[in-house]
Amino acid sequence: SMKGVALGVDPNLQIHDLTHHIEPFNVWQASYMLAGTIDYWPEGTVFVSVVDPGVGTDRKSVVVKTGSGHYVVTPDNGSLTLVADTQGIREIRQIDETVNRRSGSEDSHTFHGRDVYAYTGARLAAGVIQFEEVGPLLKPQIERLRYQRPKTLDDGVVLGSITHMEMPFGNVVTNIPRSLVDALGLSPQDNAAVFVEISHAGRQVFKQSIPYAPSFGHVDQGSPLLYSDSLQTIGLAVNSGNFAEQFKVRAGADWTIRLGK
Repeated sequence: SMKGVALGVDPNLQIHDLTHHIEPFNVWQASYMLAGTIDYWPEGTVFVSVVDPGVGTDRKSVVVKTGSGHYVVTPDNGSLTLVADTQGIREIRQIDETVNRRSGSEDSHTFHGRDVYAYTGARLAAGVIQFEEVGPLLKPQIERLRYQRPKTLDDGVVLGSITHMEMPFGNVVTNIPRSLVDALGLSPQDNAAVFVEISHAGRQVFKQSIPYAPSFGHVDQGSPLLYSDSLQTIGLAVNSGNFAEQFKVRAGADWTIRLGK
C-alpha cells in the first residue's frame, strides 16, 4: 500500500526496501538501522521509517534534514535518536497534514505510514514539494531514547549498549567500536580472552571470559566468541549457534555491556 501511494505520486520513483524485520514496536532498533544505513546512500535520498506504536496520538510526524544531506520521514518518537548522534540534524519540520496527506484519508488513524509518511516522502523525493513545504519549522529538538554511549572507564573497562540482534543468527551487536577494544591491547589475532558482562536495567544477565576471534570458525562449534563485524563494531556470537537465544540476551537502550581484560 505504501509503495502504491508513492508510485501514485510519481511512477518513476525508485523505491528500495531497507528492512521489514524490525521487531514490533522496537523504536530503538529502527533508530539504529537508520543511523547505520544512511551514509551509504546518495545525498538527497529520502528515507521513510515507520515504527509507530503511538500512531493516531499527539506524537509529531516530522521530516528531518540530516547533517549529511539526507531526509528522514518518521514519527518523532525516539527513532531519530541515533541519527541525531551520528549524522546530525540540520532542520526538522512537522508535516502539515492539511496539505501533505493522502486525499480522503482524514478519518484513518492507524496507518499513517501509508496516508502521511509514504505520501509526504514521495512528494519530497519527486520534487513535488521542497523541504520548506513539508510544514512548519520546529526547534532542533527530538524525542530521545536514553542509552549508554560507548566509552572507556578509568579501570580499563569499555562500556556500551547492545543495539540489536543480527537475525536469524542471534548474533548480539553493540555500539562499541573496535578501536576502543584494540586500545586495551586486545587483539583478535591473538584469540585474546575478554571479560564480558551484560546487564539489563542494571541486572546481570551474562558474565564470562570469551575469546576475541577474527571470525566464527576460530572457536569450536557451540562456543561463544567476541568479534568485530563488517562495520568494525564489536559483536558476540556462538559458532553455528544463537548467542541471544542461548544466553537469553536481548537488545535495547536499557541493555548494557562491559568489556575488559
